[in-house]
Amino acid sequence: MKTSIEERWGTHPDDVKKYDTTQLRKEFLVEKLFDADSVLMTYTHNDRLIIGGALPVKEALKLETVDLIRSEYFCERRELGIICIEGEGSVTVDGTEYQLGFKDAVYVGRGSKEVIFKSKDGNKPAKFYFASSPAHKAYPTTAITSEMRRTRDLGAPATSNERLLNQIILSEIVPCCQLQMGMTELKEGSVWNTMPPHTHSRRMEAYFYFKIPEQQAVCHFMGQPQETRHIFMANEQAVISPSWSIHSAAGTSNYTFIWAMCGENLAYDDMDTFTADKLR
Repeated sequence: MKTSIEERWGTHPDDVKKYDTTQLRKEFLVEKLFDADSVLMTYTHNDRLIIGGALPVKEALKLETVDLIRSEYFCERRELGIICIEGEGSVTVDGTEYQLGFKDAVYVGRGSKEVIFKSKDGNKPAKFYFASSPAHKAYPTTAITSEMRRTRDLGAPATSNERLLNQIILSEIVPCCQLQMGMTELKEGSVWNTMPPHTHSRRMEAYFYFKIPEQQAVCHFMGQPQETRHIFMANEQAVISPSWSIHSAAGTSNYTFIWAMCGENLAYDDMDTFTADKLR
């Protein structure tokens, strides 16, 4: 197996507004999260979030620590959220195995020493997307079942943003320190997400886009509301959103994305919204 991690630095909005396309993509776009029998990760200094993907095909994959976090094991000082985005498989945490299918998730508490990803069938391998943030306290590792998820129907066909919001890892669902994760599924014929957009100064966020059909794309909008920029994204790519940046998108078809947040405030609705007419 292979384990690799990239490092991304924090940025100031006054600097970012001077970036060209190449620099924007270099700083914020995570182009590859899955490779056979590999664990690929990206560490951002924005609230020290790590996002990554595991794709076990011929062998089970252990989530190894990396020098960048200087810990004896990955979750020594971190909590971890794992969501299955394709196929069926299992996540084993310190000897306890959790079976996962599409949209199933596991919250892994601080202090968990061993995390192993495994596919049920290597010919139809499972893809596991995960996010991890620093944790000040150890909470129990918990499987999040479909009955535990909270859902909201948002948007409407008339505004091309009809979507289903799945809240998967929130403090109201499972005890956690600061990590929050969920999945948003756009209905057929809808292409806009998070419009009107918002910022949340007390949390950063990362969006992972998937289920984008071949030859289609998602245009992700970022930047301060009065100074927006965009990044075109392909299937199974992620984008880092600093706390000062909006995060919204329009696709050439419908798509699904996973949001992961961490920071000071666990209140999901702590955000500042900007109507479309205020954007520049």
